[in-house]
Amino acid sequence: MRDSGEFDVSGALLGWYDQHARKMPWRVGPADRAAGIWPDPYRVWLSEVMLQQTTVAAVRDYFIRFTTRWPDVMALAAAPDDQVMGEWAGLGYYARARNLLKCARVVARDHGGQFPDTYDTLLKLPGIGPYTAAAISAIAFDRPETVLDGNVERVMARLFDVHDPLPGSKPILKAKAAELTPSLRPGDYAQAVMDLGATICTPKSPACGICPLRAPCRSRIAGTQGDLPRKTPKQPKPTRYGHIYIAQRADGALLLERRPDKGLLGGMLGWPGSEWSANPPETPPFSAQWQTLSGEVRHTFTHFHLILRIWAAELPGAAQTGDLIVMDKHAFRPSDLPTVMRKAYDLWRGH
Repeated sequence: MRDSGEFDVSGALLGWYDQHARKMPWRVGPADRAAGIWPDPYRVWLSEVMLQQTTVAAVRDYFIRFTTRWPDVMALAAAPDDQVMGEWAGLGYYARARNLLKCARVVARDHGGQFPDTYDTLLKLPGIGPYTAAAISAIAFDRPETVLDGNVERVMARLFDVHDPLPGSKPILKAKAAELTPSLRPGDYAQAVMDLGATICTPKSPACGICPLRAPCRSRIAGTQGDLPRKTPKQPKPTRYGHIYIAQRADGALLLERRPDKGLLGGMLGWPGSEWSANPPETPPFSAQWQTLSGEVRHTFTHFHLILRIWAAELPGAAQTGDLIVMDKHAFRPSDLPTVMRKAYDLWRGH
């Protein structure tokens, strides 16, 4: 498809992609795709969920471990929740892992283990929003859906010299991207735009001299590419505080809790603790000579910074633990903890 001028944007971009496509464990490259090899919808879906709010470098090892352990959606659907959450630990945004299991089980139960191939049907699955539905439909099934992630937004803003700030300009940028989406090879094209943004049209110092869309790029012509895309200034993140309590028994067993399914770190193992607020009360899980540790744990979530004070005590053999979990030292794996809880463990262990 051509833009308002005579330059064939999609043709130029696909030609560049055929030569420079990134190699990633979930991707079927352009040569294999031309040879008739179709992407596995399960791997496309899994990679897209993992890549939300995360980098390719961070996701690569997680993806390989997941697909080695659960090679298809039926295997993942049958996996125990604890095992999946444990493998996810450290990747962040844990609601994605809960929705991952929900989606796998719906696909297994209601779709015979086969992902639906249309945008509207994909959108009905748990944890799949407009972006993910478009990405799966385009990449896995070669449907001409418009895939709009941060890389594509940046390419479109610069290509068309759009100065309206994000996120308000998303509809404009999506309309521009839709105009360019070709009916032939839309899956390769979607990945080509993302690759262009990740490797050439980067946030800082874009490599305009080697860009396949250099000629029609309006912001390059205007000299404004370094200023785009514009973004509405973010409000500063507030800081919240909390208390964490780590107790170990003489035989090495540790006291943990399973966090509620809803909310931050939902369903994950963690240490008993207080609420996270501006002035949280001290809420130890049982009466003991709790000692506060020097130092603190700092962690940043999407919407706030968190500072945790760590307390330690010996766990008596007959402690009243209620709904908490006394875990044998041989069963405990620090890698099963979310990052903020592992930071607390590292601080405690250091003492």
